[in-house]
Order: sequence, then C-alpha cells, then structure tokens
Amino acid sequence: MTGTLVVIDMQRVFGDPGSPWATPRFDAIIDPIQQLIEAHGEAVVFTHYVSPAQPHGAWVDYFHDWPFALQPPSAELWRIVAPLEAAAARQQDLGVGPVVAETFSKWGPELAQLVGADGRMVLVGVSTDCCVLSTALAAADSGVEVLVVADATAGVEDATHAQALDLMRLYGPLIKVVTTAEAVAAARA
Repeated sequence: MTGTLVVIDMQRVFGDPGSPWATPRFDAIIDPIQQLIEAHGEAVVFTHYVSPAQPHGAWVDYFHDWPFALQPPSAELWRIVAPLEAAAARQQDLGVGPVVAETFSKWGPELAQLVGADGRMVLVGVSTDCCVLSTALAAADSGVEVLVVADATAGVEDATHAQALDLMRLYGPLIKVVTTAEAVAAARA
C-alpha cells in the first residue's frame, strides 16, 4: 500500500521570507516534496489554510495578534508556491482537493474520504510544529497509519521541528517518522 501523499499548506504566506508567518527551511523541503509527488502519482492531496471570515472563540485573540492574515481565501498569500502550482492544479483537474480548512488540523471528513478509513497518509509540508502535528495526531487517532517525512517538513524553528517529530514518534506505531528516501521507496514498492 503506497498511501496518499498529503501536502500541508505549501502556501506563499509560509514561504515568503518577508511574511510574519515565514517558515525557515521552507525552500529546502520543495525538492523532497516534488520527489514524493512524482512517486505517489495521482494519490496526492494539497491542503490550504485560510483564515475565517469571522473569527470566533479563541480565534478572536489569535487573529488579534495576526490581523494581516484576515484576508479572503482568494488572496495571494494563500496561493500554493510557484514550484508546486502545476502539481496542485493537476490534482484539482483530477478532482482531488484542495482540502481547505480554517483550522491547523486538516483532518476531517473530506481528507478522511480521500485517504480512506484504513488508509495510509504520508505527510509533508509546513509547519511541523503546528499544522503537520495537528493533522497527524487527529488522523492517527481515527486509526489511519501516518508517515511523517522528516526532511520534507519544516517547522517554525529547528528546535520545535525536532520536538514535534519526537512527540509524533511517541505515537508509534500509529505515526512513523521517516525520510524522503524511505517514503519514496514505500510508494514505489
């Protein structure tokens, strides 16, 4: 079983070095992600984080700290970065995604249907210590096997990236932390 590659939030807001939400090492994970996209063929899903039109609950305080992000889903900052745009468009043409969410976790009915109840989800993208972590834990809790590709994810800081990976390792065997080479080999097996 190869699994479904889920590309978490590879959007301009996280890739632009001038963005308040810039993720260091964002550019370093593009090549590994492209390798994994090629290895997974059509079994690829892109996700998009977007801000809510009207924040509620604890999100009110969150967006008080980050008012720049209160932009409509069509805003440039939410677009997939240029090196991955063609792959994302191809998947959309196939009727696969994107999965759009106003939450850190992208796991929900839409992604669950794409992965399958007994499926395997291969996670890449940003940020390891936020959206990747939230998605991995929710999916694993629902019984999906999750592979997190360490060198195809990036965190807000190197230290928190490593801590998030260590935390996810505690959820084994539900969650496994692997390398790009291991994930490509599994996809091609």
